[in-house]
Amino acid sequence: MAEEKTWRLLIINPGSTSTKVSLFDGEKCRFEHSLFHDAPELLKYPHVNDQVPFRYGVILDMLAEEHIPPESIDVFVGRGGSAQTQPGGVTVIDARLYEDTVAAVGGSEHPAKLGVMLAWKFAQAYQKPAYTLDPTNVDEYCDYARLTGIRGLYRVSHSHVLNQKAVAAAHARTLGGAYADYNFIVGHIDGGITVSAHDHGRMVDGNMGADGEGAFTPTRIGSVPVLQLLDYIEAHSVAEVRLMCSRAGGFVSLFGTADSDVIHSMAEAGDAKARLVWDTMIYQICKMIGAMSAVLEGKVDAILLTGGLMRFDDIREGIERRCGWIAPISVYPGEMEQEALALGALAVLQGRVKALTYTGKPVWDGFPGVEF
Repeated sequence: MAEEKTWRLLIINPGSTSTKVSLFDGEKCRFEHSLFHDAPELLKYPHVNDQVPFRYGVILDMLAEEHIPPESIDVFVGRGGSAQTQPGGVTVIDARLYEDTVAAVGGSEHPAKLGVMLAWKFAQAYQKPAYTLDPTNVDEYCDYARLTGIRGLYRVSHSHVLNQKAVAAAHARTLGGAYADYNFIVGHIDGGITVSAHDHGRMVDGNMGADGEGAFTPTRIGSVPVLQLLDYIEAHSVAEVRLMCSRAGGFVSLFGTADSDVIHSMAEAGDAKARLVWDTMIYQICKMIGAMSAVLEGKVDAILLTGGLMRFDDIREGIERRCGWIAPISVYPGEMEQEALALGALAVLQGRVKALTYTGKPVWDGFPGVEF
């Protein structure tokens, strides 16, 4: 019997404050690097798309340091987002998905979109396939999560879907079941913060983190009263507020840096402003968790906390104090995105799963039997 091919995969995962890159030979991770980018560095680029040459260079430098020729890589896998809403699963990165991602036709300029753009750039340069998995615009929302009080304006799913679903599936295995067997509230807490309700394998509601909804974060403004925001825009600009929704709000606006270690150290040292800001962020996360418990009608099997900021114990302690009565809390510091991206693409390459093709059409196109 012929020996099964060992696929070499480069996993590209851009975040709001980092570029994470991993190389997998089959299921084995050869290396993983994560380079922190402080907000002032990224704000040199007027638009998130303008970061592509910078991040492409970062990846090439990482490969050179590891003595990995880019042409030796069999497939490029990127985190995604910003195109039209998509179903969950592995999707081929093709010209249509690339172009819609560049144009952000889905309405969100989340830096995760750069994963698709960078994977496509590498794939074109070296004539290799490219895939994405569970991008930020996967849409499984229930109808109640969509409607707003403005005719023709609807909420859509913009979240850390990849990591949330990977963590939920991993926790389900510890309980002896599958992701579809349980109800979870999952919070991804890092440069961006999203908290979602997962109802038996479907992410039915959550906050649109990069759109100015939910808790403020190291880089985002979170929810702001609309009339106050309109007053602010009159004295500033729509473009400035758009930037603050995803890259220049939160800690960046309040302190001039997105470096959570710096702000946390200030708070621990007794800085009153830093302590107030840090504790308010935790307070706002707890409000989001409470809202998602109502979505699930109080039937919550676990609250799962993940993301880079979960390295700080006081975030866990604050959430346990306010939300521990809802359900047991488990913490998964960091994220499971790199492995999820690699294993998802491997399943396609090995013929165990069929990859989806991006259609360019949103998942949801209206309420059945209802006209507005």
